[in-house]
Amino acid sequence: MMRMTVLASGSKGNSTVISSSRTRVLVDAGLSCREILKRMALAGEDPATLDAILITHEHIDHVSGLAVLARRLNIPVYFTEPTHRAWVRMVTPRTTMTYAKWLDHIQQEKEARAAAVAQGTSGVENDTNPDAPRPAFEDVGSTAADTTQAPISLEAACDPAPATKSNPAHLPAVEYFHSGTSFSIGDLDITPFTIPHDAVDPCGFVFSAEGIRMAVATDLGYMPPNVKAALKRIDALLLESNHDLEMLRDGPYPWSVKQRVLSRVGHLSNHATAEFLSNDYDGGASYIVLGHLSESNNAPELARIAAEQALANHPKLLGNRILLAMQSTPLEPITI
Repeated sequence: MMRMTVLASGSKGNSTVISSSRTRVLVDAGLSCREILKRMALAGEDPATLDAILITHEHIDHVSGLAVLARRLNIPVYFTEPTHRAWVRMVTPRTTMTYAKWLDHIQQEKEARAAAVAQGTSGVENDTNPDAPRPAFEDVGSTAADTTQAPISLEAACDPAPATKSNPAHLPAVEYFHSGTSFSIGDLDITPFTIPHDAVDPCGFVFSAEGIRMAVATDLGYMPPNVKAALKRIDALLLESNHDLEMLRDGPYPWSVKQRVLSRVGHLSNHATAEFLSNDYDGGASYIVLGHLSESNNAPELARIAAEQALANHPKLLGNRILLAMQSTPLEPITI
């Protein structure tokens, strides 16, 4: 048995639970910690049974509740290394330092080294003051994971603990994966695949267990061959159907944002999704969940009609059930 529970899908936050009979993971944490726990309760999902969080990419609608939730549940987070570094840079405060202040900082370091030499100790350990402010131009690297943190009650408020306020990028544990290379968490076999989107190293996922396969593929500018290949023989598919082309062109977004959405590293339109379903989809899924629908530039029924018309061109595909993932409420769990 496998289960897919879409907690939220859209530009304001994305999060989905994928479960086998023995393993449960959360794909993205794009809502606040409180909201994710609330929606899991509404959907009948127990947060205490989550084994890990997987991140598709570093955009805020996929990671906004990540750090607090991971610490609250004391579970590891799986990223590609470039995505982790981009996320750390995004959440870590950086102190801007004037040139005069920087010169003063350098002078203090020189004096500290001179004092160390005068005392007959190595100056290497004193070369950098760990409490000194971080210059704005300095790159921020990832921090070592602390796996000894004690579990915290799920009833506790989702507020940053005092010990981690100074390091908002602290996570209980970090695991790296590479797109195109499969790995396992418990009895879930996971294959990440590269997707075309304007993030540093974005990916989708195929999950398999007990002969069942589920996939998450959103935030796609277009459908390249590797994505089409990854989405073969899938039993439940969460697929992007972001915008209606006419609504986007006539809508309220600035032209620069419209260009980004329409680009090959933006988002799939209803038309592009229908094209994939009509021309390249193999018909294997019992459920197709249309996700990441724009609230400004799409209407749920437009997305549904486009997908249903695409499937109608292939009578053998009419057994596929089309569902719509919403931004405001969790979708009823899909169990296969």
